Amino acid sequence: MGIKGLTKLLADNAPKAMKEQKFESFFGRKIAIDASMSIYQFLIVVGRSGTEMLTNEAGEVTSHLQGMFTRTIRLLEAGIKPVYVFDGQPPDLKKQELAKRYSKRADATEDLQQAMEAGNKEDIEKFSKRTVKVTKQHNEDCKRLLRLMGVPVIEASSEAEAQCAALCKSGKFQVYAVASEDMDSLTFGAPRFLRHLMDPSSRKVPVMEFEVAKVLEELNLTMDQFIDLCILSGCDYCDSIRGIGGQTALKLIRQHGSIEHILQNINKERYSIPDDWPYQEARQLFQEPLVCTDDEQLEMKWNAPDDEGLITFLVNENGFNGDRVTKAIEKIKAAKNKSSQGRLESFFKPVGNTSIPIKRKGTKCMLQFPKPMLKSKILSPQVCKFSRPKGFGSMPTLGLDFKHSAAFSRGVCFGT
Repeated sequence: MGIKGLTKLLADNAPKAMKEQKFESFFGRKIAIDASMSIYQFLIVVGRSGTEMLTNEAGEVTSHLQGMFTRTIRLLEAGIKPVYVFDGQPPDLKKQELAKRYSKRADATEDLQQAMEAGNKEDIEKFSKRTVKVTKQHNEDCKRLLRLMGVPVIEASSEAEAQCAALCKSGKFQVYAVASEDMDSLTFGAPRFLRHLMDPSSRKVPVMEFEVAKVLEELNLTMDQFIDLCILSGCDYCDSIRGIGGQTALKLIRQHGSIEHILQNINKERYSIPDDWPYQEARQLFQEPLVCTDDEQLEMKWNAPDDEGLITFLVNENGFNGDRVTKAIEKIKAAKNKSSQGRLESFFKPVGNTSIPIKRKGTKCMLQFPKPMLKSKILSPQVCKFSRPKGFGSMPTLGLDFKHSAAFSRGVCFGT
C-alpha cells in the first residue's frame, strides 16, 4: 500500500518538491530499485490477457522475467546504473497488513470465478490482477537473471524500501535516488524518490522526482512530523484513525506537532482511536529500520553479461526466442560501454596546483580535463592556468558557455 494518498497530498501542498524528469536525464546515475514492486508490475502487465500470462513449456509463468529483462536493458541503454534491492523478512508490524492482502486476494479469487462463469471479460481482467502475488520463486528467478546480466542485486535485511533509502542516504555508495511506486521510501528518509522509472516507454509517462528536503520545507514539517503525518494518513504498519485523511492529518500535525499531542486534544467522540494503537512502534520502524550495513553484502558492481548463462536460462529453460536474446545481450554490452563515460559534471574536476605557493593576489589554479573528455574532441588536450579574476573569455579552445569563474586556493569554481 505504501502511504495512502501521499502523492495527491504533496501535489496539493508541496508542488515544488515534485518535478517531472525525462527518462534520459538519469544518465550515469546509480538508482536503487525496489525489486518486488517491479516484479509485481510485470506480473500484472507483461503478456497478460485476462487470466492468461506468459509461460514456458512447463507452464511456469515467465512474465516477470520478460519484464525484468526488457526494462533493465532499457535502463542500461539510457546509461542508468540500476541496483535491485529485494525484500527480506517483513517486520512483525506488517503481519496485519499482509493478512489483509491475503484476504483481499481470496475475495478476488472468488469474484474472478464468478466473472469467468458469467463470461464478463472486463471483470475477469480486473479480478485476475487482484489475485497476483509475488512468490519466492519469482524473486529467485529475477535475482538469477539480473546476476547473469551483470547487474548488482542486494538482499535487504527486512523492507526493500528501507534498504534503498539507507543506500541513498549514506552517500557512501553514491546512489542518486530510490525508484518505486510505493511512497514510503520518502517516509524512510530517501533524499530523492522516483516514480514511473520502470514504466514501459509506450506509456510515455514522465518520471516524477521527489526531494524529501523540499517536501519538508514546503510542508513546514520536521522529518519526525512528516513520519507522523504518514502514519496518520495510512501506512503498512498500523491502522489509521478512521475519518482522518491526508489533509486533516496535515492540519492536525501543523497544529499540534505530534501524534501524542493530537491524541490529547482530538475530539474522541468524533474520531475513534484504534485499540492498542502501535503508532509509536511504526514511528520507530520508519526512523530506525532494520537494514544491512555490511559493505561486502552491499557491493555494487556492473559486470559484463554472462552470454552462455543467459542463453541457458532464458532460451533453454524458459523458452525465450534465441535470436532476440542474443541481440539483447549485444545491447547490454553496448550499454555498458556507454555508461562508462560518466556524467558531464564528473569531467570537471578542479585540481590544486600544489607546487605553486598560495599568494594573496592572483591565486593560481589549474583546470585539468580527464582523458574521456579529451577524446570527445570537445576540448583541446591542454591544461589551462590563470590568475584571478581572469575568466574563460581568453580561453579560445573551450567552447563552453560559462559566464565567469572565480579562483580559490585550490581549484576553480564555475558560476553563471
